[in-house]
Amino acid sequence: MEKQYGSTEMQERLGEEKIKDFLEALSSKSPVPGGGGAVALSAALGFSLALMVGNLTLGKKKYADYEECLQGRMKEWEEAKQSALRFAKADEEVFYPLSQAYSLPKETEEEKKHYEEQMEECLKKASLVPLHLLQLCAGKADSFLELAKNGSRIAISDVGVGASFLITAMRGAALNVRINTNLMKNAETKKKREDAVEEALQKLKVLEEAIQTVEKAI
Repeated sequence: MEKQYGSTEMQERLGEEKIKDFLEALSSKSPVPGGGGAVALSAALGFSLALMVGNLTLGKKKYADYEECLQGRMKEWEEAKQSALRFAKADEEVFYPLSQAYSLPKETEEEKKHYEEQMEECLKKASLVPLHLLQLCAGKADSFLELAKNGSRIAISDVGVGASFLITAMRGAALNVRINTNLMKNAETKKKREDAVEEALQKLKVLEEAIQTVEKAI
């Protein structure tokens, strides 16, 4: 089993970080946070909006038939939101060693071998985090379409905004996987990662349908 990144301590630290501080750090020339953290935050925002619409739907007589299903979805979205926050910090954990590996000496044959070994290991880890984020979002796509059809009409536009955040997160995560697999020497790992990306991206159609459903409703 491959390592699951992002400790509870890291998650809590991100939760305490102000958005302004995060954006300042993101704007700097520091290697972290970067695009990986940004797309993870996009995913967390998408799940948060689904939770908001869910909270506005629960307990309303008009949506009683959706109540039981929605209660389960709310738990899923909350767990997904917390996972997305963990992935934001996990991206920093795996990208920093990669950024350092690029500058390893490559003069002698021994140094070149060490460089290639370190790069391959770092690329493997750095591609895994965004892949997990991509798969997380893809796994919740159907629930957003469901919410677009059954959630409170007074906040239906927010379902569309949430789905848009997930689309951004998925496309961004796919880019972050591919920029790493593109440099991999291990053809088997490269293909496995890229095939998984293509499979997950199929769920973009479902999120686009959710947005179209919202557009028709408003």
